[in-house]
Amino acid sequence: MRTKSTGKKKINVVTLGCSKNVYDSEVLMSQLKANGKEVVHEDRGDIVVINTCGFIDNAKEESINTILDYVEAKNRGEVEKVFVTGCLSERYKPDLIREIPDVDQYFGTRDLPILLKHLGADYKHELVGERLTTTPKHYAYLKISEGCDRPCSFCAIPLMRGGHLSTPIEKLVLEASKLAKKGTKELILIAQDLTYYGLDIYKKRALGELLKELVKVEGIEWIRLHYAFPSGFPEDVLDIIREEPKVCNYIDIPLQHINSELLKSMKRGTSHEKTNALLDKFREKVPDMAIRTTLIVGYPGETEEIFQELKSWVREQRFDRLGCFTYSHEENTGAYVLEDDIPQEVKEARVEEIMELQSQISWEKNQEKIGMTFKCVFDRKEGNYFVGRTEFDSPDVDNTVLVSAENTYISIGDFAQVKITSAEEFDLYGDLV
Repeated sequence: MRTKSTGKKKINVVTLGCSKNVYDSEVLMSQLKANGKEVVHEDRGDIVVINTCGFIDNAKEESINTILDYVEAKNRGEVEKVFVTGCLSERYKPDLIREIPDVDQYFGTRDLPILLKHLGADYKHELVGERLTTTPKHYAYLKISEGCDRPCSFCAIPLMRGGHLSTPIEKLVLEASKLAKKGTKELILIAQDLTYYGLDIYKKRALGELLKELVKVEGIEWIRLHYAFPSGFPEDVLDIIREEPKVCNYIDIPLQHINSELLKSMKRGTSHEKTNALLDKFREKVPDMAIRTTLIVGYPGETEEIFQELKSWVREQRFDRLGCFTYSHEENTGAYVLEDDIPQEVKEARVEEIMELQSQISWEKNQEKIGMTFKCVFDRKEGNYFVGRTEFDSPDVDNTVLVSAENTYISIGDFAQVKITSAEEFDLYGDLV
């Protein structure tokens, strides 16, 4: 059936990739709504805006397949126009125009005003800090900076997002206040690099100062830190995590590897010894902090001996949360000149080994929680369970707490005390106290 060509056009925003993209889509949707446009997120619409990811091969493939699907829908008359924005089109715009010419227009990561014009809308400066959130009402992402100045050899983010640009503290506090008034209780601070926050505009690392201001926002109960770079981590932040009840005892710090030789090639600015010293400092200052990290396996030169060093280290460190990815050989990155010398099947087998090891660690850590009581926030109802999280868990990526819905009712977004009665590798089961 062809879409109607009369009446108000509905704009469907489709988001792929990370939480930074979710945030950008929310800003776009807020601008469109303020211009009187009818806008939906990942629903049916006359006009489609695809916010793409171009980080690694799998993400690029998903983005391209999504674009092709909507171009086919356009050719069948099911949608009128297809626009593409985000990281993939920032990085590969000439190639995309040549290979998928049926897209009406491609835009980069910092082309929001131009994209709005093509959608018949004006960029409204007075809306800075306003977003049409797509997450459940009780939590929201707060992007504190854009871009990245780090030289990591495997990473294409600076090519897609540009250099680091911090958002001033007063703007972030205003945005947090607006979110709180709409019912947000948990802020998840995101950036390409939280550690670098403030160096460009304040000439010093100012993440700690930002946290001190955000905890004053009435209505916010939890503040969570994502994507902190290990090199140059501001230690005053650890004191704030320990002393301030609103700041979750949680940090996401992507360490990527532990072998000093590989870390040097990756241009991470750290070593095996320095990484362990930092983790020791975390645990010394905040003994009950949950540490989430991500690792890359299959980076050029990762011998079996080096991989075994990584496995032993994971076994020793016993991270609370861990994700693992295969190395992706990205053009125009520093590592692209190296030979991608690890076969894909070996990379994938190494991921499986790391995740199997982490699964056992997670199971053991969860068994220790049986009989303990935790403050949890509840995100949704799924089947016969209300699904919640402790302060040690971020939505979508970490463990969940399941409470039976048979004889209990919990409002979504509410906090409750839960006593853990049993545990699996990644799920805790409990009863309300």
